[in-house]
Amino acid sequence: MKKSLWIILIVILACGVLGYFLWPFAFTVVPIKQVEEEKQSEAFDPAAYVDGIWESKIIPTITSEAVNMSDVLNAMQPNPAGLAAKDDLIKVAEKYGLITVGEAHVYLVKLTGKVTGLDTKTSLGIMEIQPDGYGGPIKVRVYVGPRIPSDETSIRDGVGFINFGDFKEQTEYGKVGAEINRRVASQVLDPLDKEALVGKTVTVYGALTIRTFNLINIDLKKLTIVPIKIEIEG
Repeated sequence: MKKSLWIILIVILACGVLGYFLWPFAFTVVPIKQVEEEKQSEAFDPAAYVDGIWESKIIPTITSEAVNMSDVLNAMQPNPAGLAAKDDLIKVAEKYGLITVGEAHVYLVKLTGKVTGLDTKTSLGIMEIQPDGYGGPIKVRVYVGPRIPSDETSIRDGVGFINFGDFKEQTEYGKVGAEINRRVASQVLDPLDKEALVGKTVTVYGALTIRTFNLINIDLKKLTIVPIKIEIEG
């Protein structure tokens, strides 16, 4: 009987020792802060957020604060290779736009001109416009969809009141940018009769970004606007 008791005690002890060493591998330990951030991100509704500011703030801000695109273009002086010094462009951005913490130059613009070309071969449809009041080498383009590039954040960054610090974490901030682009695609681009645009005079309100981080000379061969409003004359 004593022998059996010893065997039972040894088995229990062995199980205890084994459990002690295997316990850390039986569970995935997640920091409380990470769990809270994930819950907050799941609870955040970017569509509802954009619903609350699209008509009341985003569109009025851009249409009222947009600068004339020709003024911006005429202030930029690219060399024959289509490049401009970053230091020169900083002066233009400080006058007509804003510079983000990531050194992107963002402009809210109003562009009037004739549509000279249309490319809808890909989902990132583009129309090219010859701006009134500008005869320089920079090509000006406008997204006509049906899709906006996933890394495009010109509207979010340009309006000036959607700030990273207002969100609990980076994922929410990114979701807002993506939702704004979806709103542009559905409300501005989808209703367009794209094939009828060439030759028409249009007025476009929107935003554009020139990325300059870690660059000395900036390629200005073409600039592309994300529109929030397109008016077609005639």
